[in-house]
Amino acid sequence: MYTLKKSLGQHFLKDENICRKIVDSLPVIPNQQVLEVGPGAGAITKYLLELPDTSFKAVELDTEKVAYLQKTYPAIQGKLINESFLDVKPPFEGKFNVIGNFPYNISSQIMFRILDWKEQVPCVVGMFQKEVALRIAAKHGNKDYGILSVLIQAYYRVEYLFEVSETCFNPPPKVKSAVIRLHRLEENYDIQNERKFKNLVKTAFGQRRKQLRNPLKTLFDKEVLQDSIFTKRAEELTVADFVALSHKMI
Repeated sequence: MYTLKKSLGQHFLKDENICRKIVDSLPVIPNQQVLEVGPGAGAITKYLLELPDTSFKAVELDTEKVAYLQKTYPAIQGKLINESFLDVKPPFEGKFNVIGNFPYNISSQIMFRILDWKEQVPCVVGMFQKEVALRIAAKHGNKDYGILSVLIQAYYRVEYLFEVSETCFNPPPKVKSAVIRLHRLEENYDIQNERKFKNLVKTAFGQRRKQLRNPLKTLFDKEVLQDSIFTKRAEELTVADFVALSHKMI
């Protein structure tokens, strides 16, 4: 048996229909490579292990869960990485898709880690706390639109797939959940300097209620700051607007 660890944000999915629905949301490609993040007790793992023509690996921090998975699912032998996802190196050569019921307490950090691997990861299917999923999928002009929205949508197309009731989990979380899917953009934005772009987005949303001229005054020459775009607020700018602005930074 295994125990639930609140410190690791563990809420295990028990609804088999939802488990299958999550796995079915992952594109099936011949000879694909798939990484599961946080398999826990194996709710979706057992279905992932059945995918044809698939090289599968899973990253699980909890040693107790690793032992449980190895005992319960013999096919997983040699496919488990007992580390924190935030510390692990890319587990495959070449491209691989990522899937998981992501631990809610580190879900934003997981997404930033995936962004580090974006050249290798064409697709992500993940379950998140609903409000985080809404932030990732939000478009400009929406109150949920923020740092996560812009930085992820700069590289991925986001689909908000479906919501999952609290009753589908053991123990039931105090928040609602939702599943989203990310596909790498076929045409990349012209981001010339990722460090500058990220700094611009984070600084702009650091004072999201203010006109951009105020929070961004240290990042641009005075002449550039006269542009009318700086009278807008961060949530009014599209991803393309942020990319274009990043080209004018000091």
